[in-house]
Amino acid sequence: MEFLQTLFNEVIGFLGISQTLEILRSGDYSSFTTYDGIVSLIYPIIPLLLLLELILGLIYKKAQTKVYKVNFLIYIFNRFVGRFIAIAMVALCIGLFQQYAPFQTTMKWYWIVYGYVVWELGHFVYHYLGHKVRLFWCLHSTHHAPEDMNLSVTHAHFFLEAPYADTIRTTICILLGVHPELLFLIMFIDGTYGAFIHIGENLLKNGRLGFLNKIILTPSHHRVHHAKNPLYMDTNFCNLLNIWDRVFKTYQEEQHDIKIEYGITREMNSGNFMDVYFGEIVALAKDVWRAPGLANKFRYLVMPPGWSHTGEHKTAKVTRKAYLESL
Repeated sequence: MEFLQTLFNEVIGFLGISQTLEILRSGDYSSFTTYDGIVSLIYPIIPLLLLLELILGLIYKKAQTKVYKVNFLIYIFNRFVGRFIAIAMVALCIGLFQQYAPFQTTMKWYWIVYGYVVWELGHFVYHYLGHKVRLFWCLHSTHHAPEDMNLSVTHAHFFLEAPYADTIRTTICILLGVHPELLFLIMFIDGTYGAFIHIGENLLKNGRLGFLNKIILTPSHHRVHHAKNPLYMDTNFCNLLNIWDRVFKTYQEEQHDIKIEYGITREMNSGNFMDVYFGEIVALAKDVWRAPGLANKFRYLVMPPGWSHTGEHKTAKVTRKAYLESL
């Protein structure tokens, strides 16, 4: 019975309805008008959409079952291994750096806008480094391994990526004066939208969202980010606001005549948990082992994926440049 209760709690936790159930049991429906009540209603949307997306994929016979299978295994693995590390890193960064902030924001609307712009800067820095530094790519590549886009991809992360990401994002936000209370609000909004932009074509065929495609980053933009097509590689690093992608010239819209090919350029078995989760680490270890001299071994850790000590680089920058020059 204890096992069944644990399993039930995990299912309820995954669906994000535990808080909603508590409010319903209490009979105090006015709680739904509070911040916690509103959060309890929003949080289950993505998990429920994920289930609907899977069901529609099965109906349309377009479900990439190996993607769902591997991402589910990653979710279970991360629940046991990395459950509290990211939360601890956020708390540590707040404690270390808040005292050095030149000012503190409040919950005014203009500070919320400021805080979100700063958060997107932090997200851009973490995400950019995740693609441009080979060691960090080993943490991030698990998220790019699926060869199809759907909401289960939201859960495809190496367990150390969240602590690494939150350390960078939280540090930047706290040093630039974003108060922890405001930071947690932004994290919730960004986490919810960040999950939504992984929605697949079974639920949302055209991910451009109409006129919003010119204002914010949409599922279409994020599908581009997950593509391995030369034109699309290493673009659209932001999550909601595309301001920093435009500033740093990494913004790229989806082209109607270029079909998106998902996945990573390394030859791999995307249906194999071990290859998806540890494959890039193994590949890096082999390159470091074979590299001549300590300097080259170190460069493999910090240079972009595709860099080679022989000079025959196959980085995203080189590949994209060659493609553009061929047009």
